Amino acid sequence: MATTTRLLLATTLTVALTLPLPAHATTHTDYPGHTTSRYVPLTNVTNAQAHEHGCAEGRTGTSGLRILFFGTQEKNDTLREPGRTASTSTPRSPYTKAAQYAHHWAQGFTQCRTGQTTAELALGINNKQDSGLTGAHAGQRWAHFVTTARHDSTTEAVTITTALDAEPSWSSPTWARDWLTAYTNTTTIPLYAANSADSCPTNTNTTNCANGWKLADVHHMAGGGNPTIHAIPQIYRTDGIQARQWATISRWGHANTGDPLRFAGAMSQHTACKQRSCNKTDNTPQQAWNQLKNALNAHPTTRIDTLGPATDMRWP
Repeated sequence: MATTTRLLLATTLTVALTLPLPAHATTHTDYPGHTTSRYVPLTNVTNAQAHEHGCAEGRTGTSGLRILFFGTQEKNDTLREPGRTASTSTPRSPYTKAAQYAHHWAQGFTQCRTGQTTAELALGINNKQDSGLTGAHAGQRWAHFVTTARHDSTTEAVTITTALDAEPSWSSPTWARDWLTAYTNTTTIPLYAANSADSCPTNTNTTNCANGWKLADVHHMAGGGNPTIHAIPQIYRTDGIQARQWATISRWGHANTGDPLRFAGAMSQHTACKQRSCNKTDNTPQQAWNQLKNALNAHPTTRIDTLGPATDMRWP
């Protein structure tokens, strides 16, 4: 998954680094803990591994959202592994293999769970436009896939839902909007927006983000105007800029559409950074959660009373 580091505007970075933290910047008493989400390269994964991954989460005793990121949609309902470009020779996997992994994850979670622990299992892909698919086709096909997976689920402990990692660097805003419109026109299954805010501002002096995206586009893709979509944004950077970006996006939404974003939690990549090197993008889940909540609570129009658990990304 790309980070926003490469594309942050230099002027935005300069301004953001000088912003003071709120006086209440480090209150940990209401931190609800975190779950673990995964990038899932499907080529060599086994059903036994999927079962154990779900089992490990069931043992934690923490209810809440888990995301499985399967990569990029390609033609004929196939998936390219996470972190791969269109030119890679890595074999593509059919959607059915993603459904199989999710099924065995859910069975493992249910068999190993502590007490009545439950999970929302979001089947996720990204918005990479390099596959040749139109946004409308990709969104509709993923809606059909998740609907089938949800219908075929055999455990009440796990609810199948959807996640989208929408990053401005990866597609035009039109492609992303077409994906979301097609998805929401096809199904009412809730969607979690695990998005980045590449080069978006930390104040409302400008509305420009990366790759031709505007604050309006980022706000829309994170659930602006749609109560079935909740944001769980990437809060990776240790300097807190990403949290302030998302607070600005929500504040923009309140001012311009009357709809600040609905945040489900914060996403970190601390474990993934231990597995693969990172540079100052390795917030712990608690750091990510606190940064986001504090940034939102720094302004009355975006203030929140509660924020759900963080989720931390890892590779299998």
